[in-house]
Amino acid sequence: MAADTPTLAEGYRRVAEWLAARAHPHRPVWLEQPARTVPEAAAALGVERGQVAKSVVFRHLADERAVLVVTSGDKRVDEKKVAALVGPLGRADAAFVKAATGFSIGGVSPVAHLHPSITLIDRELFRYERLWAAAGHPNGIFQLSPSQLAALTGAPVADVVQAVTSPCTDVCKIDPDSGWCLGCARSRDEIARWSGMDDDQRRALLAVLAQRRPGPA
Repeated sequence: MAADTPTLAEGYRRVAEWLAARAHPHRPVWLEQPARTVPEAAAALGVERGQVAKSVVFRHLADERAVLVVTSGDKRVDEKKVAALVGPLGRADAAFVKAATGFSIGGVSPVAHLHPSITLIDRELFRYERLWAAAGHPNGIFQLSPSQLAALTGAPVADVVQAVTSPCTDVCKIDPDSGWCLGCARSRDEIARWSGMDDDQRRALLAVLAQRRPGPA
């Protein structure tokens, strides 16, 4: 389809032009296959999941602005830590993300948003010299360093991830027979409660999950 080519993908063009105007040394790359998730992007690029700078968007309850957390692809954002830094947060659905940033979920760039976002950068990204971030489209991606990310966004670097990370680094997939995630063996209720647990509670649940796998025959 023509709309899936880099010349006609509006979000991709906007990111490319934004980076060029700021003399960023790495132009966006158009992948042959879309990379909507961290595993897809890491596999396409042949890099570690942590080198994928994923964009997680929340809704700022005080003023309905987007709160963008750019985090390392092998980590999970701790919503409580983010809220402690920027104020109360709400869920950002696909329509909100598109209206606030101009990008669809799966292609949200850390730069060139339609409206200014409140942005935080995960300090875990600084484990790597080279990162890859979405370039406004699931097929678009561009290279940068953690320092370049901080300079381009003007955002503070912060501790924004879960100390005890989720067993699934991607989206959980529920087995309709067992009711457990195929990857981490958590139930829907346990997945929902995870973000509200402290580290001791998470460790206790991880011990339960270790006994639960591989699940029912």
